[in-house]
Amino acid sequence: MTDERRAWAYLTRVVEPPSDQLAALVADVGAAEAAERVRKGAVSAELARATEARREIDCAAEDLERIDRLGGRLIMPDSDEWPTIEFTSFAGVDRRRHAAGMAPLALWVIGDLAVNEVASRAAAVVGTRASTTYGEHVATDLVAGLCERDVAVVSGGAFGIDGAAHRAALAEDGRTVAVLAGGVDVPYPVDHSALLHRIRRSGLLVSEYPPGIRPARHRFLVRNRLVAALAGATVVVEAGLRSGAANTAAWARALGRVVCAVPGPVTSSASAGCHELIRAGAELVTRSEQLVEIVGRVGELADEPERPSSALDGLTDVGKRVYEALPARGVRSADELSIESGLPVAALQGQLALLELAGLAVQDEGRWRLVKSKS
Repeated sequence: MTDERRAWAYLTRVVEPPSDQLAALVADVGAAEAAERVRKGAVSAELARATEARREIDCAAEDLERIDRLGGRLIMPDSDEWPTIEFTSFAGVDRRRHAAGMAPLALWVIGDLAVNEVASRAAAVVGTRASTTYGEHVATDLVAGLCERDVAVVSGGAFGIDGAAHRAALAEDGRTVAVLAGGVDVPYPVDHSALLHRIRRSGLLVSEYPPGIRPARHRFLVRNRLVAALAGATVVVEAGLRSGAANTAAWARALGRVVCAVPGPVTSSASAGCHELIRAGAELVTRSEQLVEIVGRVGELADEPERPSSALDGLTDVGKRVYEALPARGVRSADELSIESGLPVAALQGQLALLELAGLAVQDEGRWRLVKSKS
């Protein structure tokens, strides 16, 4: 266990993240020296106040031993798997509006996947805890399509849409990441212990909080910025007007990520937040291919959706005019059709022949009638 690693572990606990002052100190003097100065209180007055309650609590060795036993690790900005490109986006956040808009100091991680590799091709799928059957069905379909196209699914491990997204990814043998608002060894919600254990075995559990830290309301809001940062786009499947999912969408927008929302019934309060997002400019999505186009590789486009087709689709504008001139009931002569369509009889005859070949019209004793069963 190196002194440098212990210093990073100590710093993740000594102040509630994120901290401008602590990040600036580490950038200036390095983690080991920063940790030593914090312990002694030899820091700025503002940082001294922020670390006063915890600077004498040094659990670094225990935290690192705990994460090692769990098969996890602590990754720092100089680690090979640090998501440097994704976290660069924090530099563009308006800190006056988003005070917590900065990259984490370090990350505690459990799972065999590399954080940077997963984040390079990922979508965040989030939504209300009070999800409906409709919302869970849509989330499952979206995630299944994402996994089929090798897009990782990032979410927060909560009840409702988050849980549906994680379960769908696991069912498809896809990659999924749960970003937690407490230590990676603290399953929350407790009823998702089995789900989080499955994610730990085949996906990733990620947190900026050291082992043993319990989730708290303010930590969920701070955590949401990492859900958004670790994905190329955030899609909100269901959300109320005020919800954690809407907060994640706000972080995605602040980070310059694409924000997407799934429309729902206009009578559903569970979709009210999605409708507001769409009104505010979020991308309306209904299919996984649309998300893949956003987070995928250059030139990777969504497939054209299947559209209902009929024999009329192959007609020219003139052909459609003649078809529409045919009566719904009874028959008409060529002269009558000429008057109705505004076409000379000579031009009309050729179009009628084409309609007959297409099975849309038939001649009956010199008059023409519609074949309605082919429409």
